[in-house]
Amino acid sequence: MEIEGHSSLDDAKLSSHVMMSPVIHIYGAGLNTDRPAHTAVGELKRKGWACAPIHPRDAGATIDGFPIRPFLDDGLSPRVIVLFLAPERARSVVRDLIVRLDHEAFPLIWFQRGAEDDQSIEALESMNAPYVVNDCIVEYTGRNKFSCSIEALPQTFCLQTASEDGDGCSVWTVHSSQDAQLSPPTHALEWVGSLDDLAYSQHTIPRYIRSLRIQDESTHALAKRLTKPEP
Repeated sequence: MEIEGHSSLDDAKLSSHVMMSPVIHIYGAGLNTDRPAHTAVGELKRKGWACAPIHPRDAGATIDGFPIRPFLDDGLSPRVIVLFLAPERARSVVRDLIVRLDHEAFPLIWFQRGAEDDQSIEALESMNAPYVVNDCIVEYTGRNKFSCSIEALPQTFCLQTASEDGDGCSVWTVHSSQDAQLSPPTHALEWVGSLDDLAYSQHTIPRYIRSLRIQDESTHALAKRLTKPEP
């Protein structure tokens, strides 16, 4: 499909959708600093967006303070999803999203140059879902001098890993995108996500964490209360 900077949305709707999305989910953003997906995280952060990198191999580490997720949890409703993937992998992701997400509030799917897939685009068009092809989201926000219109930073996120003691317990920690610099966990990653993810994810761990909330306790207060005290 040879379309230059094509979107299913008109210019006004596209710009509003992007600027009013506090979080941008980025498939393919891992620790390889040579990859455009990696550098896009920092570029978008500097323009005010929180980012949710998704990369199974590097999950639990951080890029520019944001935690890398292994996948998109059930129960979450992303607004913008950017695909830095080969077309066949992009197709797999789009198929999965179509099955799992509400079609009435489907996210904007942004195919970075080289990720375009005709089958995926045909499926999105058939359900009248928003998409962009043959453009770069970093270049798009740059040439239009756009920044995030929602106060999204700094973002607080939570991480649960298996205990290094081998005692079968888990370690729950809370971090800020302002200064977090985490390597991939040396022990099993059990869950990672922002406070919004904690509030809405249907993954087993956030559901259990929510069950521990006491009356009138905020999600942030709950997350901090469960953090293991420093020795």
